[in-house]
Amino acid sequence: MRLPAPMVEGILVRRYQRFLADVRLEDGSVVTAHTPNTGSMLQCAVAGHPVLISRAANPARKLAWTLELIRVNGHWVDTHTHRTNRVVEEALRGGAIPGLAGYEVVPEYRYGASRLDFLLRRDEAKILLEVKNVTLTDGGAVACFPDAVTERGRRHLRELLQAKREGWRAVIFFLVQRGEARAFRPADHIDPKYGETLREVAAAGVEVIACRSIVTPEENRVGERLPVIL
Repeated sequence: MRLPAPMVEGILVRRYQRFLADVRLEDGSVVTAHTPNTGSMLQCAVAGHPVLISRAANPARKLAWTLELIRVNGHWVDTHTHRTNRVVEEALRGGAIPGLAGYEVVPEYRYGASRLDFLLRRDEAKILLEVKNVTLTDGGAVACFPDAVTERGRRHLRELLQAKREGWRAVIFFLVQRGEARAFRPADHIDPKYGETLREVAAAGVEVIACRSIVTPEENRVGERLPVIL
């Protein structure tokens, strides 16, 4: 999908109070940008990293700027979690994800105690699909999730497992935003219970798919599929 334009270059000074980031612009001034990401942003929200920010079209908005991309290890990383599902939805509707093409796409489908990201349906076939945004690596070429302990993420896995037991096809989809990643695994060093649950549901038939995104200052789109290490 196309990203906001134009965007302004800056350097991250600090990220704080979860939703705020101070950014130093080329002229030396510092602006505060909204940060649409509730996670830890470990490895990304690091002072000194180059960033791209956009100005809001609504002049009445409390913060005029939004943090869009952060450059990590030579690659642009999209930390804007509100955009993740839209990137995946565009790929689903465009038939760009092998094995998930040719389905009607219904966002935010209520199942159990949660609203899962997508229902895919074609005739009698139904797929429940939950999407996770991945911005962390193991320090090398393996992407990891989560970047903080997530009970909500474990609940989603358990609900996918229940759907599988009821005859659905169930998929957990990891959109990897790190351009250097060559594989994906759970971040056991951060949340071992999540990794344990992911392996449990995968063994029971829930499909685990990881795809690396292709991120530029102009667009973010789903790219190649990555091996999953469980």
